[in-house]
Amino acid sequence: MQRALAGLLGAMQIAVGLVLLAAPLAFYELVPGVTETGPINPHFMRDVGCAFLVAGLAFAWLARDARAWPAALAGALFLTLHGLMHVWDGLAGRETAAHLAHDLPLTLGPALLGLWLARPRRRERPEPKGDDDDKMADAAADRRLRARL
Repeated sequence: MQRALAGLLGAMQIAVGLVLLAAPLAFYELVPGVTETGPINPHFMRDVGCAFLVAGLAFAWLARDARAWPAALAGALFLTLHGLMHVWDGLAGRETAAHLAHDLPLTLGPALLGLWLARPRRRERPEPKGDDDDKMADAAADRRLRARL
């Protein structure tokens, strides 16, 4: 379930990043509330698109390999800071209450999900092998190495 959620979150962030990179004007005009933030700056929007793309790729990697949690944590931190900037703008009066109510679930929701998914997990430790098992494994490794030489 967590792998599927990481893959879904990654795909969503990759999609946002690609749209911001490829069509910043369309994003600016079509996403509700974006035009309220001021005039379009395509370079800045592409910069933000790069950040969303990297965050998305980190979650896609996490969906494939649980050891990618540090990369996913960095992506989640970007999403969290992005969401907190929306909160800050709302508290400072730069966003209307309606816009903030629309933005918070869309910005902090993925951020909180990302933080939960990227948390380091304790792995179950395998049972230690007995001495005989270790000797047999070492002998098999030695035979494979000799066969390659």
